[in-house]
Amino acid sequence: MLQVYTGTGKGKTTAALGVALRAFGYGMKTLMLSFLKDDPEYGEARAAKNLPW
Repeated sequence: MLQVYTGTGKGKTTAALGVALRAFGYGMKTLMLSFLKDDPEYGEARAAKNLPW
């Protein structure tokens, strides 16, 4: 399955992370790509670094 989140405003990264975390919880493999972030140390990225994957 491929899901693409686009558009202006907030919520795209949070929505994608929610789907990835849910899939991970069911033992599925996930891949998340992110392009052109203004701040590579945004909160979601910092939190993801601490996950056991």
